[in-house]
Amino acid sequence: MAAPEVRVGTGTLRGSWEGGVAVFRGIPYAAPPVGPHRFAAPQPAQPWDGVRDATAFGPPVPQAEATGAGDDCLTVNVWSPDPGPGAGLPVMVWIHGGAYVIGSACRPEYDGRLLAAEGHVVLVTLNYRLGVQGFGHVDGAPANRGLLDQVAALEWVRDAITAFGGDPGRVTVFGESAGGGSVAALLAMPRAAGLFQRAIAQSVPGTFFSAELAAAIAANPDAPAERWGAAGYRDIRIAPVIDGDVLPTSPWEATLDPGVTLLAGHTRDEQRLFTAMSGLLGEVTAEQAATALEMLAPDGGRGYREAFPGAAPEQLFEIVGSDWLFRMPTIHLADNQLKVNGTAFVYELSWPAPGLDGALGACHGLDVPLVFGNLTGTQPAMLIGDPPGDDAIALSARMRAAWTAFAAHGDPGWPAWSAGEQLTRVFDTVDVVTAYPERISYGLWRGHVFRNG
Repeated sequence: MAAPEVRVGTGTLRGSWEGGVAVFRGIPYAAPPVGPHRFAAPQPAQPWDGVRDATAFGPPVPQAEATGAGDDCLTVNVWSPDPGPGAGLPVMVWIHGGAYVIGSACRPEYDGRLLAAEGHVVLVTLNYRLGVQGFGHVDGAPANRGLLDQVAALEWVRDAITAFGGDPGRVTVFGESAGGGSVAALLAMPRAAGLFQRAIAQSVPGTFFSAELAAAIAANPDAPAERWGAAGYRDIRIAPVIDGDVLPTSPWEATLDPGVTLLAGHTRDEQRLFTAMSGLLGEVTAEQAATALEMLAPDGGRGYREAFPGAAPEQLFEIVGSDWLFRMPTIHLADNQLKVNGTAFVYELSWPAPGLDGALGACHGLDVPLVFGNLTGTQPAMLIGDPPGDDAIALSARMRAAWTAFAAHGDPGWPAWSAGEQLTRVFDTVDVVTAYPERISYGLWRGHVFRNG
């Protein structure tokens, strides 16, 4: 079979067939951010002559400890089961996570072949500027350059995706962790209006900096973290900035587009991965739990102690950490969707990962291999085990079906979120639809606005 070719505005691309799916990698959606453009808004990609080889990923964006990073890094990758104008397939655009400081679309867990083939969607992944280059305060430069990169990639999708078999009027943007935070930010950005019709926000972090905090961190990045409040306590010094222009307000205060349908959710044990990474599993002291409650809880922790009177220090540490960083920001995003008479669907992943003898539970990041269906390799094996069990394979199939059904029809297969019932799809060995499982925490955070600095 001849290699697939498509023509976009900047030239002709030649990809490859992989498992019955046409794959195009390393397509520039913007010019390399170098020289005077290093801290500028993304510039248009330059056209090329002849046929451009699109069989290899572009380099990762510059970041700490990255191998192979390079300047020509603002690229997208496309998987399509039916390339060519006229197919009119739903489009899913993935924004990777990594705390806004690390990550790349070329990671094997983001391979889109299975989602594209089984879900009959066009799958797009993208790189965007990270760290100081993407989000740090730089005098004279626009804020949130990483978000502006994402908008530029979505504009590329709008203009080019028909050639790959996609429908530019049925675009779903989805992401996890910093990618989920990016999805939340895009919902609040005027520049992104009309570029997508559906959004999937997985494990949305609540860290959005004020312009003043971003400038203070840039001016004194080596200052003791305690100066920066809760974000500093968690050693978070890079995040989207509410600058009044690119991002006028936080996603929880924004007037969202009611025409965009939202799917939002989180894992049950979000904090567990970070507890393990810091060597604290089974070691959290009463003092450490008290500090976490004081720094992260809305009322200094009194509500948590009353709501969970028999909880051990590590349990309180885990609950408040999960709530502050991911669970409550995600649910508040769904609530804000209701304020504008929009539609939202909510899920929780409660299936306990069997990796590391089950120590991680349903931890942060577990949803990513399950959603993409890439259950083997170093990262997935750490969580899911090697080889993956039948329950993991079946759960992954159910999650993929829900995500692609949402992209195709705006309905993942369970009732929408409402202020009264708060019905939630709980993904586990046996799935259920029930009232939101973390409603005790939800009550403690009612009325809280996620704002840093």
